[in-house]
Amino acid sequence: MCAESCPCSRRQQGLSLIELIVFMVVVSVGLAGVLGALDYSNRVSVNPMLLKQQVAIAESLLEEVSSKPFTWCDPDDPNAATASSASGCTVVQGLGPTAGETRSNFDNVGDYHGYAMNAGILNPVSGTVISGLQSYRASIAVSLAGSALGLADNGAALRIDVSVTAPDGNLITLTGYRSRYAPNI
Repeated sequence: MCAESCPCSRRQQGLSLIELIVFMVVVSVGLAGVLGALDYSNRVSVNPMLLKQQVAIAESLLEEVSSKPFTWCDPDDPNAATASSASGCTVVQGLGPTAGETRSNFDNVGDYHGYAMNAGILNPVSGTVISGLQSYRASIAVSLAGSALGLADNGAALRIDVSVTAPDGNLITLTGYRSRYAPNI
């Protein structure tokens, strides 16, 4: 046994300088690893605000397109209200805008086929770029979809695809269908 004056019996109180430095190094390395992982996950994750804005733009455009009439004739045609087929029209409504029409006066679902906003999202009334949406791009494709939906007439329904690209290059597409539920509506 050691006497009280012997160094082996003294009780330590606190940490030595070396133990404190080792502890600080271990905690620093661990903290640096956690912060690095958080930084990486933040950089590679999709910005939820951009995605929400994309969805809002796509939904708005899809609603705009699908709210238009789906007629055999161009709605400006005097026979548009009575025509029960394309043969009853003076001006048949196809896919794509009728001559001279722009988005502000599109009057049929088919007018939107091929429409694109490559320099920002435009106000449908004024035609000017909406503030804050100048870095987004959108395009609309309309195609015949009756056969794909099991209808006898392929022209009885349309598929509407609205694609929106965010500033970070992420692309989303919303799809909707519009059917001709009466001969001339």
